[in-house]
Amino acid sequence: MSEAVADAAALGEGDAGPLCLPLDICQVLVHDLPRARDRDAALQCIDGVRRRLLGEGLLTVNIDASPPDARDGDTIELQRVWTSDAAAYPIGGRKRKTLTPWTRQLLRGAQIFVGEGDAALSEVFDDHALIASLGLRAIVNVPLLDARGRCVATFNLLGTRPTWQPQELALVQLLALLATPWVLNAG
Repeated sequence: MSEAVADAAALGEGDAGPLCLPLDICQVLVHDLPRARDRDAALQCIDGVRRRLLGEGLLTVNIDASPPDARDGDTIELQRVWTSDAAAYPIGGRKRKTLTPWTRQLLRGAQIFVGEGDAALSEVFDDHALIASLGLRAIVNVPLLDARGRCVATFNLLGTRPTWQPQELALVQLLALLATPWVLNAG
């Protein structure tokens, strides 16, 4: 069994229970999402599902806007291409990140990052005061991968809960997977 399959199987074990989506949510994802006219409409659809299943929070999507010849360098330029809260986190916002454990894990290693609680957020994010002011206490950053398995964008969900349950993490990763073609093929 592959490591990914083992990890997915482990999410269904224990007290968390299986991930089961309501029929109306499944209908939105299989009927409405494929018919979205563009990236914005698709991400609005995905965010509607996120809000219904996970409650209040903030969803943003960032792309790696580093120059092509600098993609393996020590600095990463991220640009926000979608947000559920344009007042706090406007589209077009940019962040320059240096190599840290977070950037190595998420952006270079293409591995999910889970940050839970105020201390974890303040350790990783320069904008932790703004995050806290919005009542957000936990984050899941999911790498969006190109065909070569490289992280070229991130699906970032912040929630008001202090911790994530395993089935919530599985749902966020599923929503990120559904967002991937809309983000990568938007031009």
